[in-house]
Amino acid sequence: MAGLGRAALLLTFGLVAYALVAGSLAAWRRRRRLALSAQNAILASFATTLVASGVLVVALARRDLSFVYVAQHTSRSLPLGYALSAFWGGQEGSLLLWLLVLTGYSSLAVWLNRRSGELLAWTVPVLGGVAIFFALMLCFVSSPFATAPAPADGAGMVPSLQNPYMLAHPPMLYLGYVGLTIPFAFAMGALLSKRTDERWIVLTRRWTLAAWTFLGVGQLLGAHWAYVEIGWGGYYAWDPVENAALMPWLAATAFLHSVMIQEKRGMLKVWNMALVALAFGLSIFGTFLTRSGVVNSIHSFSQSPLGGWFLGFIVVIAIFSVGLIYLRLPLLRARTKLESLVSREATFLYNNLLLVALALTILWGVVYPLLTQAVNGETRSVSKPYYDFFLHTFGLPLLLLMGIGPLVAWRRASLRALGRTFVVPAVAAVATGVALIATGFGSSTPGLLAYTFSAFVAASIVLEFVRGRRATGSLLRLVARNRRRYGGYVVHAAVLSLAIGVAGSSAYQTVREQALRPGQSMEAAGYTFTYGALSTRQLQNSQETSATVLVSRGRSHVTTLHPGKSFYPVEQSLSNDVSIYHDPRSLGDVYTIADGISKNGTLQLKVLVKPLVNLVWLAGLIFVVGSVVALWPDAVEQRRLDERYAAVPV
Repeated sequence: MAGLGRAALLLTFGLVAYALVAGSLAAWRRRRRLALSAQNAILASFATTLVASGVLVVALARRDLSFVYVAQHTSRSLPLGYALSAFWGGQEGSLLLWLLVLTGYSSLAVWLNRRSGELLAWTVPVLGGVAIFFALMLCFVSSPFATAPAPADGAGMVPSLQNPYMLAHPPMLYLGYVGLTIPFAFAMGALLSKRTDERWIVLTRRWTLAAWTFLGVGQLLGAHWAYVEIGWGGYYAWDPVENAALMPWLAATAFLHSVMIQEKRGMLKVWNMALVALAFGLSIFGTFLTRSGVVNSIHSFSQSPLGGWFLGFIVVIAIFSVGLIYLRLPLLRARTKLESLVSREATFLYNNLLLVALALTILWGVVYPLLTQAVNGETRSVSKPYYDFFLHTFGLPLLLLMGIGPLVAWRRASLRALGRTFVVPAVAAVATGVALIATGFGSSTPGLLAYTFSAFVAASIVLEFVRGRRATGSLLRLVARNRRRYGGYVVHAAVLSLAIGVAGSSAYQTVREQALRPGQSMEAAGYTFTYGALSTRQLQNSQETSATVLVSRGRSHVTTLHPGKSFYPVEQSLSNDVSIYHDPRSLGDVYTIADGISKNGTLQLKVLVKPLVNLVWLAGLIFVVGSVVALWPDAVEQRRLDERYAAVPV
């Protein structure tokens, strides 16, 4: 079995190397048959990578401990679902998942765009060049098919990874990370082929949207995993690996907004090339952080030999991208110029600058400790206040621009027209701010601004839908006529839900902690928590000890919670088991943690009452709906695009 997996990976390496070399020669010499064979090599590489992945999945399912990887990441008592999730729970397996998704995406992109002629001919070598790096790592540096005499039992899995969210969170992120390869490859293919019009953007629009959606959903799944599993009461800690997923998402968000200007007005060609390269480079950088072990994180792997390889690959990507953009600068000149600082193009540009600025300040926060370690030999890290400061500095204006942008006209807007357009959103914002201050919720300035700006954006979104419905007579017909635009508005509503949820759960939360003996009580935010007794039960691979905590409000019983701890004998590790009550009145949570359980039965109970936190998770559902609307095929739009580019030789 292990031999089959190694042979399949070697075949993948050979196929993607052929796609790189033969594809480059075919594009350079304009040899159509050679180009087709390079494309077929990409298709075949997915099949061979699928065979290798199947071998590892079977080994994990059978708990074949003769595979070193299986022995390191599973145990005989580990439930089957978590054993299979070990595919991406370790370093070598996650690299194989990267290559599997990459060859799958590449094959689909090649198949769907096989009529794109010279553009695809130059894109195939770029796809092969990216794939050859990961195939090289798996074949010669970090193989998942190393074998050794089977031990009596495996090392097991980190307890925090034994959670249902870990079955979905990492694959979603990988679908996002790897998905950014496709727009990058087509962008570089457009530069190499000197076809720098909007064709490559049209061909990759849905690829970019899909990758961006997967990244966004993956981050929210990861946030919810941290919330219910880690036992600290939060969902985002500005961890370096969390930031590594956020940065390419921010760059991709800027790119998705910016390409609309290029499609509409023929502007920002250089900027768009730079953004797509930045998004892809940041996705590789995120992979570098988790694989190299250079940062301490619950998400990252231990020190490994892959760090230098990834760093070198990032340097190659940066030099290749910047050099190619520089060489093609004469072909990337804009057809038109920005006519006014008060226009939709201008608001999109401001939006772009803020998104990129936020991404780069987060990048500096991640890189700074690595630089101080390399230069001074001592690690100096940046903490939560640094990130919070820049989130408020860049995030709040971004939130406001979400409401301003859709209301401003293209090319040039008059101040009188803007005044009429902004009346309703401005009134909604002012009324919200006054109401919050009057009811005593104005103590947190960032929270107050977030709610006020959210009211402005919400009113502008509603206003756009109302106006559009008047023109079409039907909300469904309105959305169907412009799925990208109105799907984007739904995504903006998701960001509003996220902003309100984050502001409410952080700025207005209540935290209490107290040691309780059986029968004793504590109070927090109007709730009374009474500690009953402890109970213990044996599960398949752990022993769970939980406390019974009665929760009441006034004289009314609300719920019974069971915070506790679980001990995992194979891993010799202890984990927190939080217990949460979802309060429908506040859209928030009553969150309980057993910070300590002593031998005499004393419970160290920590309680967090987090208003509006469930809007964070609701944002995920709204985000998916908006993304699906924007991604949904539009026959009318496709015909228009086909007619537009029918005469363009590619």
